[in-house]
Amino acid sequence: MTMPANKTFVFDVYGTLFDVHSIGTACETYFPGIGESISETWRQKQIQYTFLRQAMGKYVPFSDVTRDALRFAAELHGRPLTLREEDELLKAYQSLSLFPESLEVLSNLKEKGHSLIVFSNGDPVMLHPLLEQAQITGYLDHILSVDTVKQYKPTPAAYNLILDAVEVPRSEIIFLSSNGWDISGAKAFGFTTAWINRSNQPVEGLHQPPHYEYSTLNPVTTW
Repeated sequence: MTMPANKTFVFDVYGTLFDVHSIGTACETYFPGIGESISETWRQKQIQYTFLRQAMGKYVPFSDVTRDALRFAAELHGRPLTLREEDELLKAYQSLSLFPESLEVLSNLKEKGHSLIVFSNGDPVMLHPLLEQAQITGYLDHILSVDTVKQYKPTPAAYNLILDAVEVPRSEIIFLSSNGWDISGAKAFGFTTAWINRSNQPVEGLHQPPHYEYSTLNPVTTW
């Protein structure tokens, strides 16, 4: 596939640029000894609830989904949280750690003149503080949230937000995500996909394999 010199890179946020399990340290404060387990359950239910709400036609912002998922995780582990404790953990979600290579990759691609976009299920209440505290907004040409259309990924309506933002053929848009289901959705939509398979997972059985597969973002800088 021949790609233009100046490319359009679209990055997922949670799990791709940012380590969602860096929240485990904050979880450990309220769940001594099981912070990592809480983090795992929280993330699993967070993703699951976006799928279920999409299927039910019951959209709420990602910040609400994230709170509901946290409540489930806490109750599952027998330690329900107070509203103040929930608020503290949700605030910590706005301070997730970047993966070690994320900032350097964004900087490198920007220096080469490429267009950089972040596209997330996260709503602005969650997304903007996270990007600002990580000091990466200066590298970004667009910050896109599915909250604009009230449709979670992997719906076509969600991915179409990217086409609305840039005048680039969809096959020339390079879509990067650590989530296999997100890659499948983007591939089905017609984007060129790069799966950042950080946890060495098998390809999703949806018959939409990624065009490229890496364990980190680093190889993208050679494009």
